[in-house]
Parts: sequence; C-alpha cells; structure tokens
Amino acid sequence: MVRSRLGPNPVSERRICRVLGQSRSLPTSIQTMATTPQSCRLARRLLTTIRFLQGGSPSSLRENARPVYRLSGRTASFSFQLQQGQLLRHRATHRNHVWGYDFLTDRTEDGRQLKLLVVIDEFTRECLTTEVGRTFTARDVMLTLQYLFAVRGAPEHIRSDNGPEFIAKELQRWLDRASVRTLDIQKASPWENGYVESFNGKLRDELLNRELFLSVPEARFVLDEWRLEYNHRRPHSGLNWQTPAAYAAALDDRQAGVFPAASRVASPVGATPLPPTPHAY
Repeated sequence: MVRSRLGPNPVSERRICRVLGQSRSLPTSIQTMATTPQSCRLARRLLTTIRFLQGGSPSSLRENARPVYRLSGRTASFSFQLQQGQLLRHRATHRNHVWGYDFLTDRTEDGRQLKLLVVIDEFTRECLTTEVGRTFTARDVMLTLQYLFAVRGAPEHIRSDNGPEFIAKELQRWLDRASVRTLDIQKASPWENGYVESFNGKLRDELLNRELFLSVPEARFVLDEWRLEYNHRRPHSGLNWQTPAAYAAALDDRQAGVFPAASRVASPVGATPLPPTPHAY
C-alpha cells in the first residue's frame, strides 16, 4: 500500500520496512490479520509513514508513532478470541472445575503405533491418567473417564479438540447424563487447550523422545512412573513452585470443589466403574 501511494518512482520495500521497523514478511502476513486495535494502529502508522516518505515533516512521524505489533494471522485470531472471552470464560477456578484431555502417539520398537490418552486437572495441574493402547475408541475413553469420575469425582467441564473419539455421540450422551459439559476448541487451534498442550510437550521432551518401548505393558509402567514423578516430585512454576499433588492437598474447601468423589456420577450408563489396571497405583 505504501509503495502504491508513492507514485511512479516508489522507494524499495526494504527501506519502507526499515522505516516502519517491521519485518519484510509483514506484507504477506498482514493480508490475513483480523480486525484488531493493533491492526488499526498499524494502519495509522502506515499512513503517517507515507506522508513522511513523500516529504512530510519527520516530527509528525514522531508525534503519531505508536507501538506496532508484528502479528501473524494466527496471533491476530488468538487476540480476537481473547477479546471475545472464549478462553477466559472457562478458566478453572477450583479442583474438578475444568479437565482437559488429549491423545498423543508414539511407536514401539517394532514400529507399531502406541496411542496415549492424557487427562489433566487444569486447576491443580495434576495428571490424572496416562492410558496406553494400540487404538482407542469412544467407548474406551468413556470407560477411562468413568473410573476417574468414580475415584475423584466428575468435573464440571471437560475440554478437548474435535477428535472423533471425543465428539462421538455415545460419549457426548454419556457426559450429558453425568452432568459434565464439554468445551470443544476450534479446529486447528491447539492453544485453546493450552494446559494439555503444555503437559504434552513436557511428556514428549522428557520421556517419549528418549525412550524406546518394547511393548504396551512396558510403556504403561514407564508412563505411570513418570506421571507419579510429575505429580509428586516436580515443582510447577504456575503453582508457586509447589508440586501438583502438594498444591491440591493444601486447597481450602472452596478451591477443592464442592462435591466429593463418586457423588455426581453413579454409573450413568448402568455399568460398574472400570476396575484399576494392573499398572495403576
């Protein structure tokens, strides 16, 4: 836009970007930006720069200069969603308020797939389970949640992406009968499930990328050992450098939640809770 407004002998894109203090990739990313206050300020800065390059007073540039944020399309979209309150509306305020769950994949030594189901409490940052199998169906997810509801209590909300196991009608009906509301993130927006994604990154960096599993039972044992280490021995910066288990144990009645384990979900589908697996503690 700046070059087109300068007439038949425009200055170079390099000089324009240097005056604006912006990356040369900005002309590409700006096309996908959402309408935000930052982009409006950037537009005003562009018009001021045009006048300056055409011979206007340098003082006008200094007087009207404002901070300019380099926004890609993804960052602009994220800022827009924050303004709409899509993320802040469901921030966890007590234990069992919001859970998050997600899948990770890995492989055993023979090249066969491993699939991991991770469930965390977003308020206490505790990892509630790391179930391992070759494949998972919506029924498998439901049975895992049923056991967690029985021993810990049901959450008010559970957050996930739009994977087929999570949006299956059977699972959605079961969660509805359990009075658990689902929070589905937008497609291709993993940052909306940030607590799980952060945990997944730690799990992959510290364990999955360093271990070669020979079998599913071995993977179950090693992952459960790492989960206990994470919950009971690792200080967390978001919890004032307490471990998730210590933080959860010190919560007052309000933060600990208002319902005890197994009080909200009494076998909503008429089945008994899933018994603990041999590798669970």
